[in-house]
Amino acid sequence: QNKKRQRIKQNSITMATSSSDPQQPSNGGIEAQRAKVGFKFTEDLAPGLELSIDLKTIIHSTQSQFQQIDVVETYFGKTLITDGKTQSAQFDEFAYHESLVHPALLHFTQAQGGEGPKTVFIGGGGELATAREVLRHKSVEKCVMVDLDEKVVDVSLAYLPEWGGQTVKNDPRFELIIGDAYAYLMNCKDTFDIVIMDISDPIEAGPGIMLYTKELYQHVVTRMSPNGVFVTQAGIADSVPAPHADAGDRDTACFGPIRNTLQEVFGCVVPYTTNIPSFGGDWGFVMAFNHHNGKETSKVLSEWQAIPPGTIDELIEKNITNGEASLKMYDGISHQRMFHLTKAVRKHLTKDKRIMTKDNPIYMY
Repeated sequence: QNKKRQRIKQNSITMATSSSDPQQPSNGGIEAQRAKVGFKFTEDLAPGLELSIDLKTIIHSTQSQFQQIDVVETYFGKTLITDGKTQSAQFDEFAYHESLVHPALLHFTQAQGGEGPKTVFIGGGGELATAREVLRHKSVEKCVMVDLDEKVVDVSLAYLPEWGGQTVKNDPRFELIIGDAYAYLMNCKDTFDIVIMDISDPIEAGPGIMLYTKELYQHVVTRMSPNGVFVTQAGIADSVPAPHADAGDRDTACFGPIRNTLQEVFGCVVPYTTNIPSFGGDWGFVMAFNHHNGKETSKVLSEWQAIPPGTIDELIEKNITNGEASLKMYDGISHQRMFHLTKAVRKHLTKDKRIMTKDNPIYMY
């Protein structure tokens, strides 16, 4: 039968009904009628572009002091949503979290001649999956995670235990602090081998905008060990940049500005991407560090891009508990794909000159 789609929208949850074409005979039956009605989760990805997914179940919904928090089940399995934005989904959360964590920690290990990082700071990370990946590294002695919203942590523990749950929370190396990661870093006296920013996108009125600024990065350097590595998630980074990501001052993608801002502070800055289907495309990350043993930045970058897959695989086996078997996505071959950006993205990055500061923030769509 031909169907007419009707949508009744309320926030990001949509009820979709299908009415039979009056010219077509009905095949009857209550089950057939029920099958014509469903709910959708709809998320705006870019101006004029949205992702609409069948919503199977609303598992939990609550409002914290800072944001709306929902756990739903969709095509992508259980999914954590805050303020209408997907944070991670059961289907592919491992791709995001492995990409965020392991390149930085293994780069530190390689630069140290095989000695892995001992101290790690995580800003955000409320689902506990970033800490889960950090704690796979045998060398880690202390992992401090500072998240602003205790309710996100509690909801994740209760409804998303596969993300890390009590196994992470009860690990003696793990320290959870509920608070402002920006304030913590500005007042912290400790130093860290690795600093990871697993924070909300830099959206207007969002809680994480200050954690993307030049001022924050300038201070972070003072809280890192001499060979420390910094890494942050950096928003949408499609292999073919969309029109909204190539609009000059009206650009609403932040991959370029985050890279540019880190280049103002660090000697070596390495952008990379991976595909996250539940996010709607390729996602950006940026790694930064100052140790380069006198080598030109371009040489350091090309060596990391071209590192033989077998070398990455060997680092994984030596430094990660249970080695390759514990990871679902990241290995030596995946590393090659992540760190070789498409020609279109490379050209886009050369054109983008924007810097993110406290007085001149840049907001993602």
